[in-house]
Amino acid sequence: MKVIIIEDEKPAARRLQRMVEKAGIAVDTMLHSVEESLDWFRKNEHPDLIFLDIQLSDGLSFEIFETIEVKSAVIFTTAYDEYALRAFKLNSIDYLLKPIDDEELEEALKKYRKRIPSAGLHLDFEAVRKMLVNPFERSYKKRFTVKVGQRLKMIPVEDIECIYSENKGTYLHTCEGRDYLLDITLDALENELDPDTFYRVSRKYYVNVAAIREIVAYTNARLQLKLHKYNGQEIIVSRERVKDFKNWLG
Repeated sequence: MKVIIIEDEKPAARRLQRMVEKAGIAVDTMLHSVEESLDWFRKNEHPDLIFLDIQLSDGLSFEIFETIEVKSAVIFTTAYDEYALRAFKLNSIDYLLKPIDDEELEEALKKYRKRIPSAGLHLDFEAVRKMLVNPFERSYKKRFTVKVGQRLKMIPVEDIECIYSENKGTYLHTCEGRDYLLDITLDALENELDPDTFYRVSRKYYVNVAAIREIVAYTNARLQLKLHKYNGQEIIVSRERVKDFKNWLG
């Protein structure tokens, strides 16, 4: 089994090498830049497995794969958060979010042993690169489909003032002052709503910035939001979210 590490921070590369070798796998080569990696791939047989950092000293590591067809299996080693990682989690063996620990590494290697055929794995590096270069150019939910009697009604997100939870249900409130039950939880909406438009002000509410009519100082350093049409329970920005909420408003 031939393994290489592509990582621009040499201390991090050496640490990962020690961890991989502790797991019983020898590391053949460590590369530290796009240019060095391209040169190596042109002159050497491609490895079975690559531990791949995303941002190298001279560019994104995906530039390697745009130049040379590499069919090695890949385990990402990255500081990117879960939001960006969703783009390629299903296309790679696994990802290791820095700082890497021994248990996570062992689980990733187990996945490699179970899932990779001898011919290797082809990844859509271009799709991943685009997501990481412009991570916010992803598609967010543009509409919700709700049931009204025996009919289905489509509601564009721009027509929604807020989405809230009440009595174990999740509801959206429209600019027309109507409420509709949704078959989804607020937590599940975290990666579905455009963060430039919707903000989760508390455990119970997502609010559309365009729907905010007034912001009022509230007790215990909190804020109260008043929307154009919503007249339900008070919408309170929790104290721990006030600073982030103000930054979101710009």
